[in-house]
Amino acid sequence: MPVSVVRFNLVEPDATPASLAARYRAALEMAAYADEHGISTVQTEEHHGAANNWLPSPFAFAAAVFGATKRLAVTVSAIIGPLHDPLRLAEEIAVLDLLSGGRLVTVAGIGYRPEEYALFDVAWKRRGRLQDELLETLLKAWTGEPFEYRGRTVRITPRPFTDPHPLLLVGGSSKAAARRAARLGLPFFPSAHLPELEAYYKERLVEYGTEGWTMMPAAETPLLHIAEDPDRTWAEHGRHFLHEARTYASWQSGEIRSAVKSAATTVEELRAEGVYRIVTPEECAALGFDNYVLHPLSGGMPVEEGWRSLRLFCERVLPALDA
Repeated sequence: MPVSVVRFNLVEPDATPASLAARYRAALEMAAYADEHGISTVQTEEHHGAANNWLPSPFAFAAAVFGATKRLAVTVSAIIGPLHDPLRLAEEIAVLDLLSGGRLVTVAGIGYRPEEYALFDVAWKRRGRLQDELLETLLKAWTGEPFEYRGRTVRITPRPFTDPHPLLLVGGSSKAAARRAARLGLPFFPSAHLPELEAYYKERLVEYGTEGWTMMPAAETPLLHIAEDPDRTWAEHGRHFLHEARTYASWQSGEIRSAVKSAATTVEELRAEGVYRIVTPEECAALGFDNYVLHPLSGGMPVEEGWRSLRLFCERVLPALDA
């Protein structure tokens, strides 16, 4: 059975507090529905200061999802590691790991927007060193034993549910990220299909004498929306996908490599490009992917349209994949 993912970033341009609250409630109801129908994972992420209300607090959202579900995992992909206090983050993840019974997956990256660092008065030039400190601190803190931290001895409680520690991956598209993961013996999550970087990571594992594995996106990992009439859905809702694609592209430099990076400037270009796809249930089931990523509330998509996509996926695509 392929892995099925429902992605939420809660984007809604020009939202009112009431409309955004309704979107958050809908996302939790969708997560509960997805859990009941056998979806594998809810995926969420972290961005700050976005005018379109991109989710800034993925762990708060993850806690709410865990409260509404029983089985599915929540993958936070990714947190911006250097923006977090290491000790507080160790506590927060430990508590979420306990609440969920080990269903939390955290991917730690360093981000690519200097504006987010400026917002929290964190030095952009120190992001690599801060990421090293964060990851090292998390691994020490979750042992439950005292350890040295910034010149003093500390001990963090409670211990997490997962042994030896909650699932933590290092994300990124650089050799520095791959080296960091290998040195610490942590799994590596390349931000795109980058076989050469995966090979580099494996070489560094041998160099450091550590063990690890990669969770690399497939060569083809589109964001999916399910509709009975894709032509009409593109005409009515394509602007929502384009808004998200243009926002995401505006944040990234030429060096950043991402599985969902788009160069489209029009709905027509976006449709032809294939990063975002609207397909019928039958077309979706025939794609033959190992991972299906559904994005029902993309770019401020109306909640009712998001529900139509999710229901079609759960009621008509998943049974076909299972068969």
